[in-house]
Amino acid sequence: MGALLQQGEESPFIAVNEQGRSPFVLICEHASNAMPEKLGTLGLPEAELTRHIAWDIGAEKVGRLLSRLMDAPLLLQRYSRLAYDCNRPPESPDSIPEMSELTAIPGNRKLSAEDRLARAREIYRPFHDGVSAVLDGRAAGGQHSLVVSIHSFTPVYKGKPRSVELGILHDRDTTLSSKLIKSFPNVDARLNEPYGPKDGVLHTLNLHGFARGLQHAMIEIRNDLVATGRGQDEWAQRLSVPLIQAATK
Repeated sequence: MGALLQQGEESPFIAVNEQGRSPFVLICEHASNAMPEKLGTLGLPEAELTRHIAWDIGAEKVGRLLSRLMDAPLLLQRYSRLAYDCNRPPESPDSIPEMSELTAIPGNRKLSAEDRLARAREIYRPFHDGVSAVLDGRAAGGQHSLVVSIHSFTPVYKGKPRSVELGILHDRDTTLSSKLIKSFPNVDARLNEPYGPKDGVLHTLNLHGFARGLQHAMIEIRNDLVATGRGQDEWAQRLSVPLIQAATK
């Protein structure tokens, strides 16, 4: 297959407000449903790329609003998780899914080792190298960081409705998640739901947070709550105060 991204195509790594002075660094691995030109639609109808299988609906907008409210850096991943899921390591079968929920992904079937390597080399590596560079730069400048990734989840998964509205996820370090979960008394908020470490969804936080000894957590918002501008603004406001308070406790 050779090179995946063509000349003129955007980098997988996008930094917003990189010099923000907040102790928080926000990450959104599933910000976009954009596809590298070479992959087309992976054999899917265009309408399928608007669904949750392709991206985290509302997550980027919530992240951008939080970035402004908190003066926090926001690190975005530009391409659809169907091209490469940057919250999975290259050795994970889910990094380039052949099935997403109940949908087969034709363009991800029977890939050669060269094809898989091209996607890891041109999407996964540049994104995570960019995250590392920001965190390392802050550390070198004496600026402490807390790492929070922003995600959204579908209200119905494989035909099963989900009532949970907000998930706060952690793996080996519960310091930040245990603070945040207490801050949403009027929300159906749960620890390690609708996903948890067993689902392999803490890769980014383990790679960049745990490995550096930084407090970290994943925030998952049910996507029907953040599908509109009003919902995105509401949830950014809801999240900003508990996050700021958690950094000072």
